[in-house]
Amino acid sequence: MRIFVLTGAGVSAESGLGTFRASDGIWAKFDPMALATPEGFARDPVAVHDFYNARRQNLLAAEPNAAHVALRDLAAQTDLFLCTQNIDDLHERAGSPQVHHMHGELLRSFCTVCGAVQDQRIDLSILDNCATCGLAETMRPDVVWFGEIPHGLDEIEQALDRADLFIAIGTSGAVYPAAGFASRAREAGVPTAEINLVPSDNADVFDIRRYGPASIEVPRFLADLGANPAAFGSRRG
Repeated sequence: MRIFVLTGAGVSAESGLGTFRASDGIWAKFDPMALATPEGFARDPVAVHDFYNARRQNLLAAEPNAAHVALRDLAAQTDLFLCTQNIDDLHERAGSPQVHHMHGELLRSFCTVCGAVQDQRIDLSILDNCATCGLAETMRPDVVWFGEIPHGLDEIEQALDRADLFIAIGTSGAVYPAAGFASRAREAGVPTAEINLVPSDNADVFDIRRYGPASIEVPRFLADLGANPAAFGSRRG
């Protein structure tokens, strides 16, 4: 079985990383237009760096949870395309061999002049020089901001087109283009499943719905899937 899994902030919430759109989420406390857009970075790069430096240190102190581990085990048992909206590395630290980061990675930075990418595990500032071109005031977090194009959309579409099952985990269903993946899969006859703390904005497009903490519901769902794959359907018609 070829499985497409899309993960969002809810899969990492129990590891201590904040979600974005809940009433107590990150964007309830901070202005995304000031901190997660190219325009915001141009206006106040210091504030943007401070925001992402704090998130980076929070990530480095976090650990994968049982949901990440269950997805690692799924990768060993099936043909899995693991696509995440998350900029954390908890899937990799849990042992998942291949992860498609459509919104970039917090533990990397890139130069806005030469495009060079480098690992970034310490604080980043406007004073840091690019290690490749040597210029200062050019480095930014390697994350996809509002108004920017997510990474690898062609690869994502190819994986959606060949999938036998689509699973969304911990996603709000509010951020496009990711929020449209389930509809695309369903239109192609692919069974769709949602695992979330609460119903997403697009819950109506899912054939199967499981609600509860990701650390409990993801291992439970994948165990059920492994025990009886036919019960979860396969590509229709």
